[in-house]
Amino acid sequence: MKILVPVKRTASLDDEFEMRDDGRDVDADFCEYDINEFDEFSVEEAIKIKEAAGEGTVEVVVMTVGPEDADEVLRKCLAKGADRGIRVWDDALEGSDQMAIARIIAKVVEREQPELVLTGAQSSDHGFAQTGIALAGILGWPHGAVVSFLEYTPGAPSLAFRRELEGGLEQKASIPMPAVLTIQLGINRPRYASLRGIRQANSKPVDELSHTDLGLTDDQVGEAGSLSRIRRMYVPERGRSEMIQGTPAQQASRILQIIKDVRG
Repeated sequence: MKILVPVKRTASLDDEFEMRDDGRDVDADFCEYDINEFDEFSVEEAIKIKEAAGEGTVEVVVMTVGPEDADEVLRKCLAKGADRGIRVWDDALEGSDQMAIARIIAKVVEREQPELVLTGAQSSDHGFAQTGIALAGILGWPHGAVVSFLEYTPGAPSLAFRRELEGGLEQKASIPMPAVLTIQLGINRPRYASLRGIRQANSKPVDELSHTDLGLTDDQVGEAGSLSRIRRMYVPERGRSEMIQGTPAQQASRILQIIKDVRG
């Protein structure tokens, strides 16, 4: 069987940073990049399934949508035990939102025909938590979100999992295959790549595809194919706090005064 794991190269900010001239994002010179934290866990879960099944039973394919710099996150996954990588990019993909990215991943699914897709529950930079669920909707596959435990034997017609709900609750469920799962932090302990794995990663294949290779048109990707657009990114003004001292009566009086001042 085959497991497809989409991963993302995410940005984290330096202590000091500047916005781009267009005001729609942070200047890339002030960002540090690495694999999305949530995707570390989805990759590990795929490799665990592969190892438990025995050699030659499961192929783990990692993919990303991004420019050449994104190869580093694919190589990191290959060093940990993934078998093959796919990177999708061309200039037309610039500005793709989470829905356009889901559309691209769906085309890779059509091309690769995996039985299972494992994505991170969300990205650590944008945090929309929509790509995996949108992918399942496009494919028409059953899905589970925020999965904290997974039980699956390759070749089985269904899989069982637990997922986190509000208020500390957990839900047990099972769904038929093929399926899409979004993986939560803490489901496992992601491994470090060994020196041997790092050396082997450089010889593993990474296919480079454009949107036209996947049968997508220009109006299906980039800003043209997106349902949302970033209008502005900015640092919000910081409010002020006040420690209210005195007796309960004095504190209540001060609170009433603050409410009156806010209301004008």
